[in-house]
Amino acid sequence: MANKLTFDFEKPIIDLEQKIEEMRVLGQQIDISKEIKDLEGKIEELKVEIYKNLTRWQRVQIARHPDRPNTLDYINNCFTDFVELHGDRKFKDDPAIVGGFANFEGKSVMVVGHQKGKDTKSNLYRNFGMPNPEGYRKAARLFELAEKFNKPIITLLDTPGAFPGLEAEERGQAEAIAANLLLMNKLKVPIIVIVIGEGASGGAIGIGVGDRILMLENSWYSVISPESCSSILWRSWDFKEQAAEQLQLTAQDLLKLKVIDEIIEEPLGGAHQNPKQMYDVFSKVLAKELQTVSKINKEKLTKLRREKFYAMGIWQE
Repeated sequence: MANKLTFDFEKPIIDLEQKIEEMRVLGQQIDISKEIKDLEGKIEELKVEIYKNLTRWQRVQIARHPDRPNTLDYINNCFTDFVELHGDRKFKDDPAIVGGFANFEGKSVMVVGHQKGKDTKSNLYRNFGMPNPEGYRKAARLFELAEKFNKPIITLLDTPGAFPGLEAEERGQAEAIAANLLLMNKLKVPIIVIVIGEGASGGAIGIGVGDRILMLENSWYSVISPESCSSILWRSWDFKEQAAEQLQLTAQDLLKLKVIDEIIEEPLGGAHQNPKQMYDVFSKVLAKELQTVSKINKEKLTKLRREKFYAMGIWQE
C-alpha cells in the first residue's frame, strides 16, 4: 500500500496495516500470531465501515484513482478478438476514444469508450480522456457500422469532460456531441451504457444514450464536475465537497432519480483494489443485460429508449 496512491479517509486502515507489519517483525522473536489475527479482523471491519459510508466527494476521488481499470483494461479482460478501428474519416483519429468490434461470450459486439492514460506520457497521448470532435465522430462512424452489421453496442464512460480547447470548438465540438445524441436515439440495435469512472457533462453523454444505463458503485455521473461547479457558484475550488453533495452525482443518487437502471458492485475499496474480481462481476452483469435487451423488438427498442430519456427531469407533486 505504501507505494500506491491512498486517500485521507484511508489513513486509519494504512496505520493499522503498518502496525501489523511491525508486529510481524516482532513475531519472529515471540509468538503474537493471535494479536496479529485480531488486528487483521479489526482492519476488515474498519474497511467495511469506511467504504460503505463514503461521502459523495470520496466516491469522486475513488473514481479518479490512477490504477482504476479503464476502457482498454475491460476490453482486454472481458472481451476477446478486439479489432480497434481508427479515425473519423473527416479529420483524424482521437486516442481519447477507442472502439471496435469484439467478441463477448461468443457474441459479436461493438464496444466504444473513453480512454485515459496510466501515467503522464500516456495521459498526454490520450488527452486525459477528454475527446475532441473527431472522437465523437469516430464513435458515430462505429455506431453506424454496428447497425449496418446488426451488432449490439456497449459504451464505457470515463471522462472528465469533452476537451474545452479553442481548436475543439472551431471543429464543432457541440455539434459533434449533439449529432451523436440524435444518432444514438435512432439506432435500431441494443445499446448498453456503463459508467466505469467519471461521467462528466456532454463529454460523457456524447456516447451515453442507451437502452440500459449502468454505473459502477464508485463512479460518478453529472452535468458538471464538483470543482467546476464550485468555481462557478463560489468562485473557488475550495467548495468542491459541498458541490459534490448538492450535485447528487453518485450511482446511489442516480438510481433513486431513475437516471440509471442498475449499480454494478465493486470490490471493497474500489475496482482498483481487485481488478480481476471487478472484471468477473462486470462480465456477469453485462451478459445478463445483453440477453435482456436483445429480446426486445427493434422498433420497440428505439421507442423505449427515447421515452426513457424524455422522462428524465419530469417531476410530479
